[in-house]
Amino acid sequence: MDDRKKSAGFGVVAGAVAALALLGAVGLFVVYTGAYNVAATEEHASVTRWAFDTTFHNSVERRADGIVAPESVTSEMVAAGAESYKSMCEHCHAGPGVERSKWASGMRPRPPHLAEAAAKWEPEEVFWIVRHGVKMSGMPAFGPTYDDETLWDIVAFVKQLPALTPEQYAALGDATAQGGGHQGGSGQDGGAHEGSTSGSGGTGSGQAN
Repeated sequence: MDDRKKSAGFGVVAGAVAALALLGAVGLFVVYTGAYNVAATEEHASVTRWAFDTTFHNSVERRADGIVAPESVTSEMVAAGAESYKSMCEHCHAGPGVERSKWASGMRPRPPHLAEAAAKWEPEEVFWIVRHGVKMSGMPAFGPTYDDETLWDIVAFVKQLPALTPEQYAALGDATAQGGGHQGGSGQDGGAHEGSTSGSGGTGSGQAN
């Protein structure tokens, strides 16, 4: 009886090792032969999209845990955030009554419309994404070039997006004030701050943009 149990256990272990070895061999084959098509003109497979999206959300949630958001959001923060958003973010993430730039639709993963997606994220998580960016998504890290006060202004505005009408959106901010593009910023910390995760947050992985 004991010998049969030992044999069965050995068979399970051997089978698991063989399966892992096969998966590793297939992975190396894909990597070295170029079998995987990296073209952005093709959509991700469903399983690939699920893996990226799940990893992204869990990674951001974990690393944003130690961030402390401002105690209150002022109309001045929202107005300043609107100005920054329209010059830095609108071309990828659109806005109420405004579509993303045509070239942004060719990105994979495609940047989300934040007028819908912003409601799914906590302010601390939005701040982490804006500050650190997202690898392999086209979402840049604004932390090295903008201070935290500016980033919290953007967060304040982004969280307002789902409730804005096209007319309200158009009335907020000035897209030309900052000259457009991913530029500027002082790089100094201000406003609220990251907690114990700030040293290990890194750039993270996934896609929220």
